[in-house]
Amino acid sequence: MRYVAIGDSFTEGVGDELPDGQVRGWADLTAQGWADAAGHPIRYANLAIRGRLAWPIVEQQLEPALALRPTHLSFNGGGNDVLRPRADVEHIADAFSRVLRRCDEEGVTLILLSGANPSGQLPMGKVFQKRGDLLSEAVLRRVENRPDVITALNWPDRELSEPQYWSEDRLHMNAAGHHRVAARVLHALGFEPPETWWAPGVAGLPGPSGYAYYREFVGPWVKRRVTGTSSGDGRTAKYPSWVELPPRRA
Repeated sequence: MRYVAIGDSFTEGVGDELPDGQVRGWADLTAQGWADAAGHPIRYANLAIRGRLAWPIVEQQLEPALALRPTHLSFNGGGNDVLRPRADVEHIADAFSRVLRRCDEEGVTLILLSGANPSGQLPMGKVFQKRGDLLSEAVLRRVENRPDVITALNWPDRELSEPQYWSEDRLHMNAAGHHRVAARVLHALGFEPPETWWAPGVAGLPGPSGYAYYREFVGPWVKRRVTGTSSGDGRTAKYPSWVELPPRRA
């Protein structure tokens, strides 16, 4: 199996930081869990970069990912788009159609994810909830009657929306959230993940509140929007080519 992941901070693994400062995330967990469950090595690459909008993910990551000749490709995007004032949900969802079409052309199995829902703890959460609902519906329409597409839908998971699964910035999942998403992907692939992945005992939130939260997290986000910059500027993919993950002993 050769598995490549493309996307934004959700797929890069932001929020699941290791002691050395590197991010891990659900895709890394899925790849290793896949090798463990299958009992054979998995080749894994991850081209995701934080801050990317849906169409730039497709335009910058999809063809390099397919050039690796994977057997499976996972895609999620749109989370950054729906935070923008004038988000065009149908245009965002068209990016999913492009990914599906190219995977069909290359004979690659698509693993399609929806992101987790952070709106319960975000400012203007009701706005983002509505946009996320519309995006989820639009994407699902594009994969109707495609049982060959592997789906791992996290947006409707109410448990995953609870505070214990989120990091201090309230926008990215913590290690518990990433483990729960990885469990859902492995389950969709036909494997049983470790039971503890569904509800890891990791504390989430609270982090700063009130003005301190806006100063630390919202202010920098607004500044990037005003200046046309991104949290991913200057960053490169953490695994742009294959790494081999052997199964770990139980």
